Amino acid sequence: MDKTSYVYIMASARYGTLYIGVTSNLIQRAWQHREGLVDGFTKQYNVKRLVWFEQHTDIYAAITREKQIKEWRRDWKIELIQKTNPLWRDLFSDICA
Repeated sequence: MDKTSYVYIMASARYGTLYIGVTSNLIQRAWQHREGLVDGFTKQYNVKRLVWFEQHTDIYAAITREKQIKEWRRDWKIELIQKTNPLWRDLFSDICA
């Protein structure tokens, strides 16, 4: 499959609650989390900040990567975020530009 897919991490705050997901429309999905339109974990824990994402050309590769990251220890996930986003900025405006 040649459709772009994304693995992403949302956070409630710096070092806060983390959510890892996969989508083919990162802007729409991040917006849904930000607006509280996604019932469940992210809405319950106020996880609204896009802090990391990775682009894939194959949805199966993205799903595999999502599962891999979900199995990681929390400190590895934090290190992954901090490599590219040490201040834990909300990257939503960056992807909308």
